[in-house]
Parts: sequence; C-alpha cells; structure tokens
Amino acid sequence: MALRDLSARIGCLFKGDIRPAAKLRCVDGRRAASNEVAAAETSEDVDPTSSFKTPPPSEDMIQAFDPIKRSRDRKTQLPPSRYKFRPPKYYRGPLHPHQPPPPSNPSSRLFTPGPFTLPRLEQTYTSTIAPDLLTLTYLHLPPGYRPPPRAPRLREWDDTSPYHKNRPARGPRGGDVLRLLKRPTTFRNVPKLTGVTVHSMVSGAMDDSAHLHVAGMTMQAITGVRCTTHKSRHSVAQWGLRDGKYISVTAELKGEDMYHFLGKCIDVVMPRIKDWKGVKGSSGDSSGNISWGFSAEAVASFPEVEVNYDMYPPKMIPGCHVTVHTSATNDREARLLLSSIGVPFYGKLVD
Repeated sequence: MALRDLSARIGCLFKGDIRPAAKLRCVDGRRAASNEVAAAETSEDVDPTSSFKTPPPSEDMIQAFDPIKRSRDRKTQLPPSRYKFRPPKYYRGPLHPHQPPPPSNPSSRLFTPGPFTLPRLEQTYTSTIAPDLLTLTYLHLPPGYRPPPRAPRLREWDDTSPYHKNRPARGPRGGDVLRLLKRPTTFRNVPKLTGVTVHSMVSGAMDDSAHLHVAGMTMQAITGVRCTTHKSRHSVAQWGLRDGKYISVTAELKGEDMYHFLGKCIDVVMPRIKDWKGVKGSSGDSSGNISWGFSAEAVASFPEVEVNYDMYPPKMIPGCHVTVHTSATNDREARLLLSSIGVPFYGKLVD
C-alpha cells in the first residue's frame, strides 16, 4: 500500500515535466523536407540521380541535329493535315461527319479569347442591379394559377366576301408588326445587356476618303474593336451620294468591351455634355433596344481621343449613334435596365 502511494506521489511531482517533453517529441517526430534529406540519400526507394546533374548535349550532337533533313529522309511522309485541324466553314447539320467544335474551343472559328478583366459595371449588375430588377418586375402567381384566355393575336376574316376564303390572317390593328411576347420575369430571364452597336455615317467621305479613315480610327479608339466599313447601296442626287462608295463605319461590342464602353459613356462622356437632357423617352424599337446619339464634340470628350487629341483632325471627328441591345422584350424593361446603370431619360416615356 505504501509503495502505491509512493509511486503516485512521484508521478504527480514529475507530471508537469513529462508533458512538455512528450509535446516536443511529437513535434520532432513530424516529417519535413529538411530533416528527411539524409534519409532520402540513403534510401533505396529514391533515385539519387537528378535532371540537373545530367550533362548537356555535346557540340557535335547540336550541330548534327537537323529536323528538316530528318523529315526529308523519312520513308513515309506524314499527312499534311495530321496536326492542322481547321473547323468547317459552314455548319451542315447534326448528321454531317465533320462537326465544328464548340465556341469555347480555341480551334473554333467563333472562339473569342478572354475575359481578361472584370468591369465594374458588370460587377454592379451581378451584385445589385439584377436582384433589384427581379424585385421590381417579379409577379408572383400561386400554384395552380391558370391565365385567362386571350384573343388570338392575328385577326381572322369575317367571310363576308367569297374572296376571304383561304386568306392568311390579318395583323393587329394599327400595324402589321407583332410585338414580342412578355414572359413572366424569373431569375432565369432577368433583363441584361447583350451587345452595343456604334455606327457613324461619314458624309465627308463621299468627297475625301480621309474622313472615313479618321472616323475608323476614332471608333476603334473609343470602342477597342476593329470597325467594319459599309458601302452605299443606292445613288441619291440630293445628297451627292454615289452607289458603291464607302460612307460609314460600324463597331459591334460584346462582353467586357461592351461594359467598358458603357461605363465610359455614363461616367465620363454624358456628364460633360452641356445642356444635355438625356435620352429621349420615346427612343426604342419595342423589342428591348434603346438608341441615342453623340455629337462630334461629345465623341471628342472620350478619354482615348482627349488624351491624344492632336492625332485626330478636329473637323474630321465624326458623331455616332449608339444602340444598346438587351434581352428585354419591351422598351419599358429595357429603359428600366438602362436607368439602373445610370442612363438618364427625359420626356414622355413610350412603352
């Protein structure tokens, strides 16, 4: 009994000294690259050789290496298209043996590298604007809701004349253009920006092609996209326009270029236009596309033009029209989207 008490007391005395030693022993027992070097050199499982110890090729081997001669001496030549895959130019249907790769594949003709930046306007749309638009345009329908029947969009003939038989249905009253259908707004179809078209009609290019060159340089500078030139299709004597003359340039913007351009328009160019009311409320094509125009003075206020103003002749800087394409199906939702990103509107709003 006394021996048991003695051993318990001795254990209590040395209890504080034993635990730190055990901890140190656990730390020292961990595997690390620094303390395993010696064991790795003597281990049979690890190859002692290294690629850094391999000597470089000799001068004779370097001089004798000739890949062209090696390919010529080959008995059977490789097919020329073995390592050169070019996708078909046209899509010939899903059953054709040669299918084009997806646009995300670098070998595709439709491949677009990027994105290389994350525009602030895109971040604002994703984090703030899209949830707000969903809240403003969302219409809750309870389960089991059935919409009331609607009249057909095309009008039928009343058959008062024998000539009405087998005639196609007529369009709506007031016009023959059918509007896009309005779908209930959900998180899947929140209105968003899909593209921007910048177009400039250069009337001075009919007499001097230098105006067209300056317009192309200006459009490329402010958009960051290679412009496309267009010829006139008809001759108009009142304007001095001749058929086949290059008179306009167009730039199509998508993705990050679109967001960068709209950000410059909203934050830099529009606030600097003197006595500018905004975009007219009736602007729109009833399909979700809104347009406005910039004068030559407004185009000159873009940062890319202003920082190198001496490069562009002042009298040759053109004005331009800007068309913003959205996924909205009517002008009301498109105007709501553009208003949320900072585009002002004035006048009567036509939906």
